[in-house]
Amino acid sequence: MTIPFVKAGYWSSTSQFAVGSIESSHFTHLFCAFAELNAETFEVSFPTPTMLDFKTFTQTVQRRNPDVRTLLSIGGPVSNPSIFASMASQAGGRKIFINSSIKLARTNNFHGLDLSWLYPSTADESRHLGELLKEWHDAIVDDAKGIGKPQLLLTAQVFYSPRRYSYPDAPIISHSLDWVNVLAYDFYSPSNSPNQTGAHSALRSKGEQPSVETGINAWIESGVEKTKLVLGLPFYGCAWLLADKNINEISSPAKGAPPSYPTGTIGYNQIKNFIARDQHTKVKFDTGTETHYCYDHTICISYDDTKSIIKKVEYAKEKELHGYFAWHVGYDSNWILSETAARGGV
Repeated sequence: MTIPFVKAGYWSSTSQFAVGSIESSHFTHLFCAFAELNAETFEVSFPTPTMLDFKTFTQTVQRRNPDVRTLLSIGGPVSNPSIFASMASQAGGRKIFINSSIKLARTNNFHGLDLSWLYPSTADESRHLGELLKEWHDAIVDDAKGIGKPQLLLTAQVFYSPRRYSYPDAPIISHSLDWVNVLAYDFYSPSNSPNQTGAHSALRSKGEQPSVETGINAWIESGVEKTKLVLGLPFYGCAWLLADKNINEISSPAKGAPPSYPTGTIGYNQIKNFIARDQHTKVKFDTGTETHYCYDHTICISYDDTKSIIKKVEYAKEKELHGYFAWHVGYDSNWILSETAARGGV
């Protein structure tokens, strides 16, 4: 039996990108991110400023693609991981969280749930996460039987490699989750590598340096089935201020993020504008990491363009992974990357 290839994308509620503008025909699954976890009650809820977007998310994206499946993602990079740790450490807390997440998904017509706990960091947190996933999976099975509807999907975001943070044993992950979304990016950024540029989402690298390949291999070696792995594609780049305008390749001296992009993050749509605004801006493809970079006289940006996106989707298929996801759809430029990835994943 052939497992359908997942072509997913995340919509971020903080992106100011309208849900109604998502070209959902390029995707099999869309994640609505992020729902919030209450620190006191452990109930899941929608963020107040974008509550209507969450409530109507499925209805809205299915206008262009009635077959697209939606998942509600909980947590995210700005959430407090200690709240997830506290919830997961208590049987009662886990039950409240699970029941409220299922109710919220069902009430608002989502087809699944996604956990973005970034990240469990101790052996106890790993064990509690395992308990949470098993109980969540069982509750989803019972829910489907009880109401006579298809089971909700259950997924989770994970670090690019299992060797950095604490995760449950592979059998728990494989049994409890439909798949895991591997965050295969931000290997190098101005926040973790302020003094040197780097390939923030290298497909390949030398030795054990961070890359898609080393991370995926590590997950497979840990025992997680390759058909449970979905590869993350960044629709954004990382920007550095060059220390020397004449030294501008990958691994060049840098001085942190440039003032024009203070977080160091720059969407693909902004990168296209950055390249177009100055005829002297150079665009290069780094064969060692199989990613793109561009630079002018002061800034260097590491990013993925169509060539590297195609290579990553081809890699996912060759490795017999479950598919790919994009972070996030609002960063795309005229759906260039979304369409390229979707064609490559046929």
